[in-house]
Amino acid sequence: MSLAQVASEHRRLAILRALADSPEYMSNLSVMTDLVNGFGVPSSRDQVDSAASWLSEQGLIERTDHAGFVILRARERGLDVACGRSSTAGVKRPSARS
Repeated sequence: MSLAQVASEHRRLAILRALADSPEYMSNLSVMTDLVNGFGVPSSRDQVDSAASWLSEQGLIERTDHAGFVILRARERGLDVACGRSSTAGVKRPSARS
């Protein structure tokens, strides 16, 4: 697996975990970019948006664009993946939390 693929899987998991910890399981793209970077996954806004689009295509989140203001909201399946109750190819499986 290439470094880019590993980073993409970690970025997708970081988005799901951030949404799982967010009020109402949602955030905007700008805040999400800061959160993903704070999780130690260096990412541009475009990389986070691409990851969010991919997660939306997989049915893990809802991505809504309001004239350039993008809102992300976790779906139940995405919350399951975020906490390790289920897995999806293309998303890093979370390690056990203590």
